[in-house]
Amino acid sequence: MTTTGNSRISVPSDTLVNILGGESVLLSLKSQHYFGLDEVGTRMWNVLTTSPSVEAAYETLLEEYEVEPEILWQDLYDLLGKLAEQGLVEVHSE
Repeated sequence: MTTTGNSRISVPSDTLVNILGGESVLLSLKSQHYFGLDEVGTRMWNVLTTSPSVEAAYETLLEEYEVEPEILWQDLYDLLGKLAEQGLVEVHSE
């Protein structure tokens, strides 16, 4: 997966999302893969899929959480890699 700060993240039409009590479960109808997210992961998901870029999502999350910038950046890319590998998000390079 090639992702940059300018990349945009979208949710494929065959991905179902169920958010309950701050946590979520994502299911790809195409691959039958599912993925569970805790509250922080769910917030990352929401910000990544509604922001105009990965960089914008990063900036939003950096303001919300007390975390070292490098750790947040790595966590975002790790999450994106896992989600893209399972077909739960699409990465659009700009």
